[in-house]
Amino acid sequence: MDRHASWVAEVVSGRLVGPDVTITAAVVTDSREVLPGSLYVARRGESADGHAFVGAAADKGAVCALVEHVVEGAALTQVVVEDSTRALGDLAHAHLADLRAGGDLVVVAITGSVGKTTTKDLLAQALSPLAPTVAPRLSFNNEVGAPLTVLRADRDTRYLVLEMGASGPGHLTYLTGIASPDIAVELRVGSAHLGGFGSREAVARAKVELVDGELPGAVTVLNADDDLVSAMASHAKGPVLRFSEEPGRPAEVRASAVHADEGDHASFTLSTPTGVADVHLGLVGAHHVHNALAAATVCHALGMDAAQIARALDDATAQSPHRMAVSRVEVGGHRVTVVDDAYNANPDSMNAGLRALASLSHGRRSVAVLGEMLELGETSAELHRQVGELAATLGIDVVIAVGQGAAPLLEPLEGRALTAFAPDAQEATAQVRALLQDGDVVLVKGSNGSGVWRTADALTGQEDPQ
Repeated sequence: MDRHASWVAEVVSGRLVGPDVTITAAVVTDSREVLPGSLYVARRGESADGHAFVGAAADKGAVCALVEHVVEGAALTQVVVEDSTRALGDLAHAHLADLRAGGDLVVVAITGSVGKTTTKDLLAQALSPLAPTVAPRLSFNNEVGAPLTVLRADRDTRYLVLEMGASGPGHLTYLTGIASPDIAVELRVGSAHLGGFGSREAVARAKVELVDGELPGAVTVLNADDDLVSAMASHAKGPVLRFSEEPGRPAEVRASAVHADEGDHASFTLSTPTGVADVHLGLVGAHHVHNALAAATVCHALGMDAAQIARALDDATAQSPHRMAVSRVEVGGHRVTVVDDAYNANPDSMNAGLRALASLSHGRRSVAVLGEMLELGETSAELHRQVGELAATLGIDVVIAVGQGAAPLLEPLEGRALTAFAPDAQEATAQVRALLQDGDVVLVKGSNGSGVWRTADALTGQEDPQ
């Protein structure tokens, strides 16, 4: 970013306090990420007030801070606003508008109850060799992460790939107000965040806000295999492209002859209006075919032919941590395979994870460490029971439920699997270590707030298990 503090103050309707410095480095909300020349945004978070770290940001080289009140004694210019989080969004909106006015920047925004981050990673890897591409780090998809990603774009950026998440109505309207997409991608309407919506139909009404917020003439990419997504075509402001792996569904981009090998890597025949090509995914999990199709449809919209798209998908690798990362490790003297999909969970992704575990086991003992799925509201117990029913149907050998909300998933497994309950990730780690045997395949999956990622890290040696 190369902006004057006075310009920042103007576009966020703030008050400039101090000299009109030039911001030459990244905009950050974490003082530990400050570089010389940075703009530091002081937000009031759930556990800390960023204003307490303005001085530390200055000491690390920040030249300007976006604040809600002047921080005395901090040696840097300050822009004072009423709400620093909203001002961050205003800043990103103005920055993007300026970039669009001076170039050919294409904004691709992706939403869906499951698959956003993987689709973003696939698409970013496909587009980066073609032209400068900016995409979110990790899963930056909310009112903080999305504008921070926008602010990483510069005048050389050709493709800006954004994740947009929603845990309630109006969230996507806010995000598209910051960055209206040229291409809007709708993946799936699932059961994530039901506590904030109440039903899948309500989730769909919130997800269609992405299409409602796209630019006039934008391309809308829809999953034809989800009826609630397919119906969003009536909201499109330009061409509609659909993708599908179900025979008989009308779609421009299609997967057929889907096959998973012993490592649960999917292969399929990709069909687009430009031709046919074979794809061999390096990602673990046959459910990634849908994510690959979504990325392929965007690539088609941007002019890539089927052969180019197939090569890009073949070369793509897992980019974000705790997402179907497969490790072969030694735990307590036993050689085991750990499938770390512990970044987050909802009923759809939990089911996909269990199916991947069953596929990967191939006669070996399957162990599932399943953390609580959060934000499911009154349906939580029943949705957890349904996960347990699938685990029973798939013949999962060992299931550990982590967190009180996850306990109902053990009910359908009584007498059909070795089961255990752990109140937290620390106890889950101890339990799984105690029962592991040579050759076991272990899936670790749960909502981020369940903490089961700590179990995954402990098993794979990423942190001290104590």
